[in-house]
Amino acid sequence: MDFHRLVHEIDSEISRLQQARALLTGEPTKRGPGRPKAAISHKAATTGSKPAKRKRRLSPEGRKRIADAMRKRWAERKKQQGSK
Repeated sequence: MDFHRLVHEIDSEISRLQQARALLTGEPTKRGPGRPKAAISHKAATTGSKPAKRKRRLSPEGRKRIADAMRKRWAERKKQQGSK
């Protein structure tokens, strides 16, 4: 069994037992500050590496469309400011 997977299973078992204890004693479950950690995917747990984040890229055509739209918007704003 992979080390990271074993640690993940132990952590999940501890969490499950803490929730059961809180239910039995009537205490609310204690949570740390901030956003909860994301669960490790099965693939990441078995390979021991984090999944790679894909970088979003803009095509040259898309970049040109956005640039043209911004130039048009700026021209309209400049024309409105000149007429005031």
